[in-house]
Amino acid sequence: MNDRYFTVAEVTDSARKLVSRFPGTARLRRIGTSREGRPLLMLSAGHGPHDALVVAGPHPDERAAGGTALALAELAARGDRQSPATDPSLVTWNIVLCLDPDGAALAEAGADAGLVLGRGFDPVSVPGLGNGAEPGFGPGLGPTSAKRPASLSSYYRTAYRPMAAEQPEWAPVAAHPIPETLALLRVIDELRPFVQCSLHSTDVGGSWIQLTRDLPDLAVPFRESADALGIPLQQGTYDALYWENPSPAIYVLPAGDSAARLAAGSEDIARSTWCAPQHYGGVTAIIEVPIWATPMVADTTPEPEAVRLLSDLADLVRDGGRQVTAVLDKARGFLPPPETDPLRRVLEWMAAGLYDLVATSWQPLAQQVAAANTPEDPRHLTTAQVTALDIVARRQPLRAAGLLLRLLEASANTAVPALHDELSDLFTTWSADFETALRTHPVPVGAQVAHQTRTAVAAAECALKALGQG
Repeated sequence: MNDRYFTVAEVTDSARKLVSRFPGTARLRRIGTSREGRPLLMLSAGHGPHDALVVAGPHPDERAAGGTALALAELAARGDRQSPATDPSLVTWNIVLCLDPDGAALAEAGADAGLVLGRGFDPVSVPGLGNGAEPGFGPGLGPTSAKRPASLSSYYRTAYRPMAAEQPEWAPVAAHPIPETLALLRVIDELRPFVQCSLHSTDVGGSWIQLTRDLPDLAVPFRESADALGIPLQQGTYDALYWENPSPAIYVLPAGDSAARLAAGSEDIARSTWCAPQHYGGVTAIIEVPIWATPMVADTTPEPEAVRLLSDLADLVRDGGRQVTAVLDKARGFLPPPETDPLRRVLEWMAAGLYDLVATSWQPLAQQVAAANTPEDPRHLTTAQVTALDIVARRQPLRAAGLLLRLLEASANTAVPALHDELSDLFTTWSADFETALRTHPVPVGAQVAHQTRTAVAAAECALKALGQG
């Protein structure tokens, strides 16, 4: 039996088996169709009056969410009452099994390359929530799933993440929302969820949560889960650069009129699917778990060289982007057109200004740090905050290089070998430098799933308390 992340097909098969084991309690329905004709499926478990919505697979390169989706469904279908949130008479869990199945198909295409065996996990027995059995798998749920990329190099060589306008949660900011987005928005309007949990992974870093409204009681169970599993809390993140930070690694969307509220490129967040439950009084928790962890994201000591380091990181992302784009310029004539190839579309989107957008967004931070007067001045940046930006600076060129290598390998043009060697040398060096500089270590898939599951349940319980139901 293989030991790896779930594929979309395996998640779907496991969901159907769960429905057959819990007839009447669990049900599966189609909520829409992807751009390429794949079904968008939602698994519901429980029959309570309060609807929780879970979105798995919003990004195809973040693959732990399939296991989390099944773990949450199992808890709800079995009638686990260790938390009010998993009481099926109180809460109905509605779980979108994969929001971007088209992207997932591209990400899965080469996912077996360079993978190693990891530890298994059991959705029935998530520590602290299930029955405490040894790792394995509950009856009828399918194969134990924990295979993971062996290195950052193997991860970026197979990963795929679409351009922003094709990411379903962000696509509402585009002029023409895609079918996946519209399907999710219809579900939100139908269910009016009191809580939405969006399941995400970060390639390197720690765990953090982004909230559209503060849930003060979430801080303790979130921290306890991460500590128990050896996952660092990320004390600073590019994704929530200017969000409120009421407790460690929890970030709350600031008021819409905040002058510097978001990271570059996310100014229209109010139109994302994350904010849609707010129309009905609901709250969204975006739950991030790391594939590789680094202790540096938990270091809250002031970084004395922050101004210099920010300049170095801006140069790093720009220079890496230029080098990938230089190879792309030489290869454009024999690559598939962006109109028909999603990998090529991502490369062109990144080459059109993404690297500069990211680097330029850090200038206000450098000015802020330079204006700090004393070591205690809150305008100083910590090691954790600088590390979060370091991760972004290194990942952007690596993502592009991995995609371009895949396209080159699919071409028979005589220019390919030389271009491939040129880019492959850069890619190998960047990957090794990333692992060394950030002191990364792998997080077992079982730990990723357990932490994400516990956090989703805790977020739902806190949201229930806000309704007076906890």
